Amino acid sequence: MIVARLLKNAHLRRCAAPFVVQRTSGYASRLMSCAPCIWTFLNSLIRSYFNSYPGNFSSVRWMGRFRSYLCLCKVKISFFASLSAAAGLLLSAQSPGSTLPILTTGVFLVACGACALNHWQERNTDALMARTAGRPIPAGIIKSVHALYLAIILICSGCAVLLSVGAVAPLLGLAAVLWYNGLYTWLKTRTAFAVIPGALVGAIPPAMGWIAGGGSLWEPRLAVISFFFFMWQVPHFFIHMLAFGKEYEEAGLPSLTAVFTGSQLYRLTFQWIIAAAVSLQFVILFGLIQSPIVRISLFAASLWLAMQGINFMRVRELGYITVFRRINYFMFIVMLLMFLDKLPAFL
Repeated sequence: MIVARLLKNAHLRRCAAPFVVQRTSGYASRLMSCAPCIWTFLNSLIRSYFNSYPGNFSSVRWMGRFRSYLCLCKVKISFFASLSAAAGLLLSAQSPGSTLPILTTGVFLVACGACALNHWQERNTDALMARTAGRPIPAGIIKSVHALYLAIILICSGCAVLLSVGAVAPLLGLAAVLWYNGLYTWLKTRTAFAVIPGALVGAIPPAMGWIAGGGSLWEPRLAVISFFFFMWQVPHFFIHMLAFGKEYEEAGLPSLTAVFTGSQLYRLTFQWIIAAAVSLQFVILFGLIQSPIVRISLFAASLWLAMQGINFMRVRELGYITVFRRINYFMFIVMLLMFLDKLPAFL
């Protein structure tokens, strides 16, 4: 009933249109075309809910503060971390059962805490760049000590939740926090190549899911999964540097734009995008995907991502944000296909 009422909103009708017109297909190209609509639809649904609620929450002061805390926790990044943990679980367990919601909740809380802690750690350098000066702490919306307390609470809460699925998962969560907030954040102020060790953080949530599903930490298939998620992380950083590298230089921070020319960074980004597309094939080759249709769809998704890399190299007017989003759409579709492959386990 609530959804039907919200769909009266004209903007939501436009976002939902592809779901009415397009029928479900096993072909990855159709899924890729739906991904932006899915993302826009969910965002619009949430906004419409708050805007249509009696009392108009969007105009209330505390709602703005709530959004600032969401920004502090980088909820979109944290959401992707929880999805990657879910993917690891689905690839490991025969029947995920009640483990799935517990795992994703715990990983989401730990990721939110790590992101909030990162905001606290970088509050001084954030104030030096136009892109980050409006973040909650440098903008004075949230006090730094409150951000620190929130980060500690979220990390501890997430680890407590993860204890329900075993002792290894919370230990891996703490390892991710130490690597991200300890090593990576420190390296960012020392070297322009901090992204390579930093991207290893993205390989940990799938491992948490794999272990929670009963898999072994030393299994070769886990290495393949973690390798794919690691490879997917790196192109993000190069695109980010192409867009904002000069700001890092002006703030006195190491930047790849001071090491490479623009053309070299474009080529590096292209190479890492192709490498990420190829790395997905190892997931298929190691027998982690059972359905032939899903295998074909994943192969098609890899080809689609490779084409995005080629277009980015040839037509540089595509824009950094466009390519950045398409890389995220690729991962979203990959994890959706992994879920569809394991769907019989839920039935």
